[in-house]
Amino acid sequence: MQTSGKFVLLSAIWGGSFALIKVAVDAGVPPVWVAAARCLFGALALWAVCLARGAAVPRDRRTWGHAAVVAVLLNAAPFTLFAHGEALVGSVLAGLFNATTPLTTLVFALLVVPGERVTGTRLAGLLVGFTGVLVVLGAWRGLEGHLLEGGLACLAATACYGAGFACTRRFFSGGGHGASALSAVQVTCATLQLLLIAPAWAGPPSWPGWSAVAALLVLGALGTGFAYVLNLDLIRAAGPAAASTVTYVTPLWSTAIGAVLLGEHVGWHTAAGGAVVIAGVLLARSRQNVKISP
Repeated sequence: MQTSGKFVLLSAIWGGSFALIKVAVDAGVPPVWVAAARCLFGALALWAVCLARGAAVPRDRRTWGHAAVVAVLLNAAPFTLFAHGEALVGSVLAGLFNATTPLTTLVFALLVVPGERVTGTRLAGLLVGFTGVLVVLGAWRGLEGHLLEGGLACLAATACYGAGFACTRRFFSGGGHGASALSAVQVTCATLQLLLIAPAWAGPPSWPGWSAVAALLVLGALGTGFAYVLNLDLIRAAGPAAASTVTYVTPLWSTAIGAVLLGEHVGWHTAAGGAVVIAGVLLARSRQNVKISP
């Protein structure tokens, strides 16, 4: 599959993930168990892919060590934070907040990826993008209660993604290991991390009903299994900045699915703020200001 095709497919899968998370949390599944189930089903799917491909499993401590760190940043922490956020706000808002991922990726890429430079245009893009976040939140009406807490949880998740994209490109995606094997190791680490903390944090899991289980199964196997192979392939092919721009398109999918299938309301400031966020991302990531590593 060509890079452009992977990009569109990944955006659709991740765009639909927000609705699946919403189904699970609305059924009463605690956020940390949403994240744990998502990673468990994702890991099983990834190991099945590795078995089918005959992929060699990394055995060196360095790879597993970096995988454990990346797992926190790209799986355990953001999955829990997004699920917590969606317990308080709709999937449409969560998908729009996810569009800030390229902005947080830029911040961390400037810190850890050699060759990335601060420019006036990039700084302007960051300011415009985060102004869009305030518009999405309707900041002029006051920020308090569930909207503020849910929005901050989603933004904290995108900050984790930003750090994770940059760390993956510099420390984890290189070497001779295949994307499916690295993704399986990463998501397995996240599964173990979450299964260790979930019982202490939220108590033992309980049966949430078939619809929630089906949502978690699809969310894990497709949105965290197959999608992570696509994601790592994109990072390798185009670098963390370009790969993270899949979130330009993800809000379109999440908004359409949330509005049509879940009946969520899309206010004027939600749509306008989303457009401002994406404008800021495009400004910060304008071609003349992006150095994409091979």
